[in-house]
Amino acid sequence: MAQDTAVRPDLHLHYVQACQKLGQPENPLIARVLQEADENEEIRCTKGITLKIAGNNHPVPVQRVRDDDLGALASVLSHAAFVKGLDLAYNVLTDAGAETMATFLQRNTSLVHMRMTGNKIGDQGGMFFASMLQRNSTLEKLDLGDCDLGLDCLIAIARALIQNKSLRAINLNRPLLYSQEEETTVHIAQMLKNNPPLVELHLSKHEMKNFGVERLCEALQENSSLRYLDLSCNKITADGARFLGELLKHNQSLVILDLKANRIEDPGATHLSEALSLHNRTLQALSVVSCSITGKGLTALSNAIKSNMILSHIYIWGNTFDEDACMSFSELVQSGRLKPNCTDVAPFQVDGRAQLAELSHGLHREYYWAPRHRVVAHSAANASLALVAVSEYL
Repeated sequence: MAQDTAVRPDLHLHYVQACQKLGQPENPLIARVLQEADENEEIRCTKGITLKIAGNNHPVPVQRVRDDDLGALASVLSHAAFVKGLDLAYNVLTDAGAETMATFLQRNTSLVHMRMTGNKIGDQGGMFFASMLQRNSTLEKLDLGDCDLGLDCLIAIARALIQNKSLRAINLNRPLLYSQEEETTVHIAQMLKNNPPLVELHLSKHEMKNFGVERLCEALQENSSLRYLDLSCNKITADGARFLGELLKHNQSLVILDLKANRIEDPGATHLSEALSLHNRTLQALSVVSCSITGKGLTALSNAIKSNMILSHIYIWGNTFDEDACMSFSELVQSGRLKPNCTDVAPFQVDGRAQLAELSHGLHREYYWAPRHRVVAHSAANASLALVAVSEYL
């Protein structure tokens, strides 16, 4: 008689047995998450589950996951094909833990989402994941943001992604780079020229300048897969925004562009506005939060929204608003052209004059503190790496 595939193995029991076999004490956080998964009948009815063993976002302090805890966890996962995602963000893992997980992923054929955000695995730990990407053919999302990655492993990851045909989204935010030559951006651009299946790429805090942006834009002229490009918190100026504007005139795939915390100023905003007004009908979300833009550039962006009905999400807080900019965005919201949940400003009046207040919306609204009790709808253009299943259409 065929075994009932609806019967799930007891994750917690297997974990206890694995710890005993390895002579390792149980980690209370891992044990609790596995017990909750065992007891959740709703989860048992789904096609796959994500184990959220992140060390942050807890109402009380927890014993964060260490390198020695991963052997037993990997043993459990090797017999639990219904576990599709693993979130180990903000624990205290090092390169040794990275080696354990990368080795596991080389032979695992069921896990599609891996999040290591905030673990200081360093360049050596990143090299283990780069090697894994040369062999793994099932992983779709990998989050290595804030992991202290270095130049060598970023170049190795870029080279691995030229051959990897499964990865759809990757976060490489905030590496530790000491070179001013932008070698990593050049290699990432070369990877993008090969048109991999990648649809989401996060390159925040890469010390990227206009030279690097130009290389990326050259590559994306030939790329038809990337939908979400995160270039936030770099050193991009108006010239870099000009390259991006030229890209948007021709690119037919980018849906989300994050330029938050760059210094594109009014000329940069004008370059983007021109492309969005007259040419691009693909981009749906744009963030220019804290980009040193004043009223002239903001008004140009608001005019682009009036003429481009595809651009539905825009985030502009942290710039310098004059009366014209306040009035223009107020009209967009009040007319219904810009939905309140699709921007980070709300109109109000003082002495009959239009003003704008900040709303807590954005592309990364719940990235670092994603709710544990529910899945957040992707309609507000949040990062899929943290919140929703990645797809061709995000």
